[in-house]
Amino acid sequence: MFKRSVRKGNYAYTVTRVKAKKSHLLKEEDYDKMIQMSVPEISRYISEAGYQKEMTDLAGKFSGIALVEHATYQNMANVFKSILGASQGELAIMVAAYLEKWDIWNLKVILRGKSYGVDASGIKEDLVPAGKVDEASLDKLISLDSVDDVLNEYSKVGKVTFPADVISEYKETGNAGVIEDFLDKFHYQRLLDSISPYTQPTKIFLDYIRKEIDVVNLRTIMKLKGEGIYGEQVMKYYIPGGMQIDSKFAQVLANAETVAAASGDMSRLEVYEDYIKPVMDSDNVTNKAVVTSIKKYQEDQAKKMAHMYPLSVLPVIDFMVHKETEVRNIRIVARGVDGGLSRETIKGLLVI
Repeated sequence: MFKRSVRKGNYAYTVTRVKAKKSHLLKEEDYDKMIQMSVPEISRYISEAGYQKEMTDLAGKFSGIALVEHATYQNMANVFKSILGASQGELAIMVAAYLEKWDIWNLKVILRGKSYGVDASGIKEDLVPAGKVDEASLDKLISLDSVDDVLNEYSKVGKVTFPADVISEYKETGNAGVIEDFLDKFHYQRLLDSISPYTQPTKIFLDYIRKEIDVVNLRTIMKLKGEGIYGEQVMKYYIPGGMQIDSKFAQVLANAETVAAASGDMSRLEVYEDYIKPVMDSDNVTNKAVVTSIKKYQEDQAKKMAHMYPLSVLPVIDFMVHKETEVRNIRIVARGVDGGLSRETIKGLLVI
């Protein structure tokens, strides 16, 4: 699926397109305005800010908060597909590998939907066709009757071989989580393998993905800790390949029973001083606040690397990271307003 190409890639063309798109992303003042609006007003605002086609296309099917959520995901999928379609050579290989996370997202949605008896239309509504697997292939996966059939078909379209022990454990327990854990680890290993660090930009990209793996592991550990889960139970979710958090260090973080107890060990991480420590020093330390600060670190890292080599894969990844953040922020604002949260609470959840 991600076989290397001898072509370097059309960096200048794709980066020019991406920079034009990035200039239209929402800014902090846009979120400040949206926080003071009603959900219908937010819908109109984002329509005028670049989401009009998706809002119009889906208006007959959804309304209110559902329309905002589905339109923002559909817009992101359309934007990412256009970037992948415009990319060539090794650039396309790296972009496809990066976007594979949405193929895996969709497979998870399909598996969960079938597990809970959701009909085909209900499953399709939650898909984000932003990766390499096209909508026709997704429709075929949805149409299949059993989970076994879905996995067999995805093995073909996604070029994935599911280990026998993973399939065996799933059949014994009925828990699709074991498949999801395998897919997450598989994705990052294939993404790392897709990056050939023979130039400085690709070396930086490789380091960025390794830091992203650290971020994913740290967020998982913090999330589970907030749910009262720690120790060996956490380690089965650990993804190898990170830059700072190896399995030994992950075990140390996992063993701490609370977020506060993990603070001393987290101080060894690059993300700690400027992002986690200010949260830990505040009067009201929450798991959500720690996770939000980690997301901000990830976005800042993408922005930093994009400026180093403007004609490379780096600005492309930077834009996609910021686009995901924009969609996440819009959904947080809409949900917060719909749920009656205070403006301060909503703004504290945003990554800006």
